[in-house]
Amino acid sequence: MSVSVMIVDDDDLMRAGLRAIFASDDQIDVVAEAPDGLLAVIRARESRPDVVLMDVRMPVVDGILATSRLQELPDPPRVVVLTTFGHDEYVFEALRAGASGFLLKRATPEELIAAVHATAAGETPLAKEVISAVVSHVADSARTAEPGEELGRLTPREREVLQLLAHGRTNAEIAAALVIEASTAKSHVKAILAKLGLRDRVQAVIYAYESGLVTPGD
Repeated sequence: MSVSVMIVDDDDLMRAGLRAIFASDDQIDVVAEAPDGLLAVIRARESRPDVVLMDVRMPVVDGILATSRLQELPDPPRVVVLTTFGHDEYVFEALRAGASGFLLKRATPEELIAAVHATAAGETPLAKEVISAVVSHVADSARTAEPGEELGRLTPREREVLQLLAHGRTNAEIAAALVIEASTAKSHVKAILAKLGLRDRVQAVIYAYESGLVTPGD
């Protein structure tokens, strides 16, 4: 199934490079581009992309505010933020604004293409460096209490899956670690999100640390 993509970056060469990368995959269709967050929201209303690749630091409206505004659209696109630095000070804010994933701009073409397909399928591409930044942020303000009451809604297996999610594992990696089918892992993830009232896997990662289920250094 074809995935429609919008590229948002104030660097003309970066947009051209991404467009060329995606042109090599006949299942990815770049339907729009924008040099800033304001135009990104306007063009997303017109082109209705499945996935938006979003730069953070841009003029007029930055990527964080643009991501937040995109979430207000009917059937909003999934946003993958691209940044130069894994410990970018805006990482956590962008995820909180509704980003569905976070990748480094130095990612290989193969990684970028895979990330677009994974995002469209409901996965959460998170560079390992980005997970470290999230963990570091949560560690600075982590709860000292025992895991929250909400965790009691999960089965023992679902708690195991959530722990693996917190370490950035994909459905396939979760399935391999627990010796279950990938479809079963996907079902567990869906159940976790529903039971905890979470929007996506990114929120699940944040919740796992904030609730105390997983602690930095585990």
